[in-house]
Amino acid sequence: MMAAEGPFLAAVIARLPDPTYNLAAHGVAFAFAILIEAPVIMLMSASTALVEDAGSYRKLRNFANALNIGSTLLLLVVLIPPVFDFVMRTVIGLPPEVADLTYGALWFFLPWPAAIGMRRFVQGILIRSGRTRLVATGTMIRLAAMSATALILVLATDLPGAWVGAASLSAAVVTEAIAARLMASNAIRELLAGPDRVDEASAPLGYRRISHFYFPLLLTSVIGLMVHPMLTFFMVRAVSPVESLAVFPVVHALSFIFRALGLSFQDATIVLLGKDNEHFPELARFGAGLGLAATAGLAAVAFTPLADVWFVTISGLAPELASFALTPTRILVALPALSVLLSFQRATLMQARVTRPITVATMIEVSMIAILFAVAGWKFGLVGVTAAFLSYVGGRALSTVYLASHVRRVLPSD
Repeated sequence: MMAAEGPFLAAVIARLPDPTYNLAAHGVAFAFAILIEAPVIMLMSASTALVEDAGSYRKLRNFANALNIGSTLLLLVVLIPPVFDFVMRTVIGLPPEVADLTYGALWFFLPWPAAIGMRRFVQGILIRSGRTRLVATGTMIRLAAMSATALILVLATDLPGAWVGAASLSAAVVTEAIAARLMASNAIRELLAGPDRVDEASAPLGYRRISHFYFPLLLTSVIGLMVHPMLTFFMVRAVSPVESLAVFPVVHALSFIFRALGLSFQDATIVLLGKDNEHFPELARFGAGLGLAATAGLAAVAFTPLADVWFVTISGLAPELASFALTPTRILVALPALSVLLSFQRATLMQARVTRPITVATMIEVSMIAILFAVAGWKFGLVGVTAAFLSYVGGRALSTVYLASHVRRVLPSD
């Protein structure tokens, strides 16, 4: 359901004035908002794995609050005009029209990091307590808030499309965060009322243990989410820069519909794998089927006339922009299956409390993306968005290859 946000907002922005510049600015602002939320993005997995009693809940809640405040302050630093101009105009080299729209959009994203952090923390508690239906309910509330905000802003204001998109997303996540906290009240009361779990094999959960567990995941998020700003930097300096920036969020949103099928698999695996990995075979079979189905779904759009229906009729792209989207979409067909595999590998390592290889794998992925883009986009002159997604798939494939050996090490030898 979350994956519906991107296509919906892209379709709205594409039908407002100056769609090319606004789609480009929306993609850049969203990429930086995601990068700034990187410190909090793994809180759902952390609370799923670590919150077992009142003590661990309180410690991780305080840890999460500190991350939420820090992420919000980081966005405020980026919004200082000299800092923004240096990053967006000088380093990345955005065209002035795109940079101006991006600056306004980032102000609308100001509530985003803390709302995401709060939501993901309490959703992990819901998942661990078996209340996964409430997570889906929260997402439905989020979609309703996003759609309503977008439609109100379109009908009642003359805000640029990029600002409409950012405001709608922020309103959605704030609403969902509040709803998730209310829905998690019973689960939290149960934690606070229950006894602390005593595990003689390990010390009580403290900030040092939380940091040791979470810091590699934080690095993983920061490094991994640098990909979009990095690709923005690269695309600005490749063939057809404005068209690539405009098409990138549309293609990414389409692929996310199918990649999203595997995102929740990470947290589900953490819960269901078992302390001794006894359910690994069943989850592996399920993951294989899920990955194949997700990839087949994207292929059904990318290699059939449904592509024109999606990009022109639904997304509202002009035919010349739609033509830029077709090749990168076909390149991305393998990505949903790779994303399911990566989620499964990460979950297996998290359950074993082995998180450092996850960070190394992400570093390998990002490095390979940069190398492949330099070759495809600058040496061979591919269109920027095509080179971006080609390098994205190559980097993701290499990271899963690296993690495979580490997953084998944490599994029982028999």
